[in-house]
Formats: sequence, C-alpha cells, structure tokens
Amino acid sequence: MAKNFSIISPLLFFSILPGYAQQINIRLKVAHTYVSQIGVRELTGHNDGKSVEMFLRYCGLSKGEPWCAAFVCWSLGQNRIPNPQSGYCPDLFTLKNIIWKRTQKNTIQPLPSDIFGLYFPEKGRIAHVGFIEKWASTTVTTVEGNTNQAGSREGDGVYRKIRLTRQIYAVTRFIK
Repeated sequence: MAKNFSIISPLLFFSILPGYAQQINIRLKVAHTYVSQIGVRELTGHNDGKSVEMFLRYCGLSKGEPWCAAFVCWSLGQNRIPNPQSGYCPDLFTLKNIIWKRTQKNTIQPLPSDIFGLYFPEKGRIAHVGFIEKWASTTVTTVEGNTNQAGSREGDGVYRKIRLTRQIYAVTRFIK
C-alpha cells in the first residue's frame, strides 16, 4: 500500500501544480498593473486628474470622489478579476473573501495582490484599502491609491508604503 502512495503522491502534486502556477501568474499580472501606477498624482489635490478619474469612472463615480477602493477595483478589473467595482471600501470586505482579520486567529497567510483594509473608528468601518505587496511578521509593504507619504486616507497619489502589520484590520482575497 505504501508503494502505491509513493507513485500517486507525485502525480497528485503535478496535477495541482498547473492551477497553482496559473494563480501565481495572475497575481504577478495584477501586481504589475498596480505597481505601474506608482507615481500617479492628483492634478489639483481634489481627487482629480486623468488617471484618478479613470479609476473613478471604472466604478461609475465622478471626479472628486475618494478613490482608494476605485484604484483597487480598477487594477483587478484590468486583469479580468471579478470585483465589486465600487468606491466604497467595505464592499471589498465581504465574508466570502476575508482571509485574515486582526481580531481573529489566522491560519491563511496574505499574499501579494491580496487587499488590505484599515479600520477608522471615527467612521466605524474600513475606510482605506490597498494592495499587499509583501507580508512580514511586523511590517507590510503595500501599494495604495489616494494616500501620501504620511499614509493618509485622503492623499494625493499612488504610493508604495510600509505599514505595521498590527495596523491592518482585515485582508481579502479575490484571486483564488
């Protein structure tokens, strides 16, 4: 019996590998999309400008609306990843997509191209989102829109940031 398992085990591994490789390829494509937007800046500092308005239009929003969630949805959409096409951050955090939450014991490790959310008590909800580029035990490298050097949720562009892991409230996964 052990002999049969040693033959089947590699076959099982190689039958799973193509799906895993495809997921990695999609994650890389999404990452290429959002990283390519680093450096985008608002035109006048009022949630405007050619690229910002393109992100907003993707979600059916008008110039001047907050756009961190629209940036995330647009980046996913450019790679044909189903998403809520919404500028409202909580729409990205449905129960079926949440893989990690600060308030729970977590067994799933966030991966590049997963989406993080920051909770703002004054809003009573997740009110800023972006992409995870690298997850470590104490820090997370992110790419996020509508932020700035200081990490504001009402910034002026797309930036790469390093945040503390403990700042992250929840993580969702749209690439499965």
